[in-house]
Amino acid sequence: MPVYSYDPPERFVAGTVGQPGERTFYLQATLGTRVTSVALEKGQVSQLAERLDELLDEVTRRTGAASGAGSAVGETDDGPLDLPLTEDFRVGAIALAWDHDGERVIIEAQEESDEPLEPLADDVPDSGPAVLRVRITAEAARAFSRRAIKVVRQGRPPCPLCGQPLDPSGHVCPRQNGHRVGHG
Repeated sequence: MPVYSYDPPERFVAGTVGQPGERTFYLQATLGTRVTSVALEKGQVSQLAERLDELLDEVTRRTGAASGAGSAVGETDDGPLDLPLTEDFRVGAIALAWDHDGERVIIEAQEESDEPLEPLADDVPDSGPAVLRVRITAEAARAFSRRAIKVVRQGRPPCPLCGQPLDPSGHVCPRQNGHRVGHG
């Protein structure tokens, strides 16, 4: 099982390739010339951003913001994904944790597999699915979350009736008994 570990990365971002409606989403960690890119679903990116914010809000609540987890500082990285873009694996499960001693967020993205994710295990088995493990500061996690939310929102607008994505030509809306709903 390959473990792609970044403690810390120089860069950790969510990004996409392709046009809205046909985008592929990636998490990408970079350190020097080493780049790891893992593909995942739009919903996974959205949930990761939400859970990161929830985790940091909880850390702030418990520690009184002494850890910097409540800080909104930190520049958002709006640059493109690093090229060449090579998919190392497709993500099945994601785990998050807060390392209180190191004051870092730990993010693990595990390759799609029938094996359950054993979150944040220090001992890595010799076989099994690949894992991307990233340890970042609270400020870097907030910046990652801001970018991830922005990337997700850059997709197709939702139908005002059913919430499904609208194509440029509209879509057949289940709330309109199969009638086409136009864009915008």
